[in-house]
Amino acid sequence: MGSGFSALKLVKPFLPFIPEVQRPVNVVPFRVRAMYTGISLVIFLACSQLPLYGIHSTTGADPMNWMRAILASSRGTVMELGTGPLVTSGMVMQFLAGSKLIKVNKDVREDRALLKAAEKFLSIVIAIGQAAANLFTGMYGPLGLLGVGNSILIIAQLCFASILMMCLDELLQIGYGLGSGISLFTATHMCENVIWKSFSPTTINTVYGPEFEGAIPALFHGLLKRRNKTLALRQALFRTNLPNITNLLSTASISLLAIYLQGFSVPLTVTSNNLNSCFRQRGTYPIKLFYTSNMPIFRLSAFISNIYFLSQLLYTRFGGNVLVDLLGSWSESQYPASHSIPVGGLAYYITAPSSLADMAASPMRALFYLVFMLFACAWFSRKWTEVSGSSAKDNQKMVMPGYREGQLEAVLKRHIPVAAAFGGMCLGALTVCADMMGATGSGTGALLAVSVIYQYFEMFDKERVNVFGSLGF
Repeated sequence: MGSGFSALKLVKPFLPFIPEVQRPVNVVPFRVRAMYTGISLVIFLACSQLPLYGIHSTTGADPMNWMRAILASSRGTVMELGTGPLVTSGMVMQFLAGSKLIKVNKDVREDRALLKAAEKFLSIVIAIGQAAANLFTGMYGPLGLLGVGNSILIIAQLCFASILMMCLDELLQIGYGLGSGISLFTATHMCENVIWKSFSPTTINTVYGPEFEGAIPALFHGLLKRRNKTLALRQALFRTNLPNITNLLSTASISLLAIYLQGFSVPLTVTSNNLNSCFRQRGTYPIKLFYTSNMPIFRLSAFISNIYFLSQLLYTRFGGNVLVDLLGSWSESQYPASHSIPVGGLAYYITAPSSLADMAASPMRALFYLVFMLFACAWFSRKWTEVSGSSAKDNQKMVMPGYREGQLEAVLKRHIPVAAAFGGMCLGALTVCADMMGATGSGTGALLAVSVIYQYFEMFDKERVNVFGSLGF
């Protein structure tokens, strides 16, 4: 055994303290899995509304504003950290395994269990670190006012919520539910965000007087109350700092385009080699355009969120230092609510321009963001195939007519890496388009939600065929 195994075995002493959901002994019926999925979703939504006990204030600038939609985070609640610790720990461990910095034999059950345990342990450590950082940077009020007792209680609440989300995610993935908890929570949070920004009845004072936050109520209110209907319509379509009708139309357009592209694939004729030779089954192996689904966006989002978090943490303490400013410099914006925005450094250049006008005002930033998104998504997508069991090597148990079994890996290598990289690049391009068009929430969040909903639609359709197909439904 190599040194990589020793690194994984360092987790063994912590195994009794790491929560684990036992795998089901038998296949769980579809209705039961749907029920568990619904219950998990209700728990997540309840946590998203449950305020943190012991905090003094959350009225200052929101440092996580840019990533809340993607990380399913809600400010001032026990879901403050969202899925960030889970996504980050998964990204780190998969990178270490994929780059061979730790050696993991996925055919060995112990190695798989230790890798999963290491991912959970790292998630808990990240949750504790982020909770402590939020506390010490004054997100919940001055430490002197909070006191030691409240400070410990706040960290405990945030860590418990992260562990709960970790358990719910595992519950769904091992067979009790449908899909991934992280994907489900992110899509739900994004849909909730879109619905709120579309129909919110909250009024906000602007230079034009009180306006509804929701784009649709604002449209009807302007048309009914204002004498100049043309100006009212223009304001509803293009108003800044608040959701507008153009944002909703952009979100709908990008969503429909993403759904359309989900169906693109290259079919390869294959024969299953998992059965005895006289029972081999012949069919097609579709290599989808979005071969790695939404994983490139998830991993890239985790990477960017951690840059934001580290940059703001350093800028709060050491703003003005050359190296800190190169990573990112920040300013506060008051519209539509107080939040921090990047105004320089790497954090600024990897943040999407807020509009076409913003892009025209800073073309170098727009170009950097475009190139960064395209190549980063392509890289994350290709790397994901190497660590997720979907690479050419992992698909050798399928044989293709006209090729010897040993040749199949070379054949698939010509298709899978290219499909993964090109699909990731297409996802990056869609994300940039959504951001430039002003999609509600963010372009990344909109694409994540669409891809997750599409996956669930495919799951339900597959179950419907399996359950009702023989009955003629």
